[in-house]
Parts: sequence; structure tokens; C-alpha cells
Amino acid sequence: MKKITQSSSDRRWTRFIPGPLLLAALIAVGLIAWGAHGMHAMQAANAANATNAANSSSPTGPAPALQHEGEAIVVPATSPLRRTLAVAPVVSQSLAAPFVLPAAVEADPARLVKITTPMAGRVVSLNKQLGDAVKAGEILFVIDAPDFAQAGADVARAQAALTLAAGNLERQQALDHEQLTARRDLEQAQSDYAQAVSEAARAAARLRQSGALASSNMKNGTLAVRAPFAGRVVELSAARGMYWNDATAPLMTVADLSQVFVAINAQEKDLAQVYAGQAATIRLDAYPEPLQGTVRYVGEMLDPDTRTVKLRVPFENRDGRLKPGMFATATLSARARPAILVPLTAVVQGGFASRVFVETAPWRFTSREVKLGAQVGDQVEVQSGLAAGTRIVVKDGVLLND
Repeated sequence: MKKITQSSSDRRWTRFIPGPLLLAALIAVGLIAWGAHGMHAMQAANAANATNAANSSSPTGPAPALQHEGEAIVVPATSPLRRTLAVAPVVSQSLAAPFVLPAAVEADPARLVKITTPMAGRVVSLNKQLGDAVKAGEILFVIDAPDFAQAGADVARAQAALTLAAGNLERQQALDHEQLTARRDLEQAQSDYAQAVSEAARAAARLRQSGALASSNMKNGTLAVRAPFAGRVVELSAARGMYWNDATAPLMTVADLSQVFVAINAQEKDLAQVYAGQAATIRLDAYPEPLQGTVRYVGEMLDPDTRTVKLRVPFENRDGRLKPGMFATATLSARARPAILVPLTAVVQGGFASRVFVETAPWRFTSREVKLGAQVGDQVEVQSGLAAGTRIVVKDGVLLND
């Protein structure tokens, strides 16, 4: 039999790790590894079970606020919109729709006169300047006109001829009474007298047209032109010393601006809505507060250039606040008529169309297109698309426009 021996190194290793202890260590390591794996699997199973339980207990999702059934919109019983939407019936009301027209302040034509020179001549004095106040009868300017001197001479000559003809006629009548003259001489004297009367009347008329028949208007051969009424010089086109040879051009303009007109321009499409006695609210750019007036006159003819008719609203202007030429806007109210009015909150804009939501059954609505008219405060006129009695959404209808 062969004898087995161990080396010294083997003997040292077996001395430190005996066989039974090594086996026990290996078994312990295996148990620890198996336990960790089992714990991990158990935790994963518990997490999966919790997820499945949570999924099985949670609801499918929130209830919808709206439901669409074809073209109809239904608000379910659980929808929060039932707490915000407001529905009311449409009623017919009396409407005096306002409309706005352009306007301007104008002087009263009956209180404005353009002063012209009755005859060509040189302006020797200007007694009133631009902006000066004048009284009726005050001298505005004095003009030295050669034609005026000629007119005065014609009057004097005509008066002398008339005096001579009257005396000659008187003598011929006396001679004829005594039958001391021929009938032909009396007839000639009568003809001469008639011609002298006619010539005196013609010369006096020419002088009267110049405004110089009153002796106070004539001085040293000059003509004084006076104010026809009290007012103010609003235009002046002449200066002292200039020669004025256009008898049709105004030398100055005098206006009484204590009363003025606001002229409103109405287009043809507005003529059916305007009338005398109509209330008007005038707003001017110069002043914040509006003016209240009444249309006194509606023009009978259209302006061929602007195709408009003028409406005149008179205003007292003793304080001079209203200046001719001021721009303004006039708000007029048309004649009252029945109309359908709805709140602005009931109208929903969709592109170029205006729509409202009509109730066809409780909490069931359909969208309907309407044609809008004038806006009055927080309401708007519906010209077509709705009838009186129809129930519509008047508040938060935009929430239905999804």
C-alpha cells in the first residue's frame, strides 16, 4: 500500500479552514442571496397589485361640459355651464335708433351782409377794422367815387330842369286860360314837364342806390357807407388809399353772431329719418359738453356736388363761443318704430357672421345667424333672424361657441 503524504503548505491551509466550516459558509452565502431575490420579487408583486387596485378604483374621466348631437348643443345635468348660462325670451320694443351725421357751425344768413362799394372809387378812410364791433348806422368806410359826383350832378341838373319845366307849364296854363296862346304851346309845356319829372326820378333813383340820398352820407363829394345792423366786422379786404373798382366784390363783411346755425349734412339714405322738430345732440371738438337743439329747417334741394341736404339747428351765441366754420358731429334719433333688441352679450361673432344661441328645448341649443342693426346702449337691434318670443342665451353664450 502506497502512503500518501501532504506538503507543508497544504498542511498550513487545512489547519486554518477546516472542511466542515467551509461548507457551512457556502451554505450561508447561498441562503442570503436567495432571501434577497425573494424580497425583491415580493416588492415588485406588491407594487403591481397596488397599481392594479388604483386603476380599478379610479373613474374613467371628468364629465363633458357640452355634448353635440348633430347641429344641436346639449348641456348635461352635471355640466358647470348650467350655473353660468342665462336664457331669456326676445321681446319687441319701441326703438328710436340714433345715427351720427357731420356738421359745422355757420353764421345766420339773415344776419350776415357783405358790404360792397356802390360805385368804383378810392377808399379815403376805414372807420372799422377786422374784429371791431359796430352799431346800426355807424360809418364803416368812406369812398371818393367819380361816378358819385356825376350822380349828384345829374340829380341837381334834373331838379333844375324840373323847376324850369314846372314854371313854363304854369305860365302856359295861365295864357291858355286867357286864350292868349296857342294850344300847341300848352301841350309842349306839358310834355317838357313830364320829361323833367321822369329824369329827376331817374337821377334820384341812381343816387338812392348808392345810399347817399341822406345828407349825412355826403361830404365834400365823398360817400360814407354805413352798417345796416349791429354786429362785428368778420372779414376785411381793403385798406385805406386803395382804389376799389369791382362793385361786385365785398370790401368787408359784417355779421351778427349772437345767433348761429349748426348745419348738418344729411345724405340721401338718411332723408327718410330726418324731419323738422327732430331733437339733435351736437358735439364740438372745442368743448367737452354737448349741446342740445332742435332741427328747425330741412333743405328742399340736394347739393349737386356733395349730394347732401342741409339741416339747420339754431343756437344762441351771445357769448361768442360758437365760431362759424367749427366742425361738429350731430346725433339724431330716428322716428320710433317696433324692433327686436337683444343684449350685446347674446351676440357671438364668428368670422364675418353674427350668431345667437336659440333654445330649442331645456338646455338644448342651436346656433342661428342674425343680421344686426343699430346699437342702443348695451343692446343691439336684430333686423332679421329672430322673432319675438324666441328664447336665446343672453349671458356667457360664447362658452357654447366651441
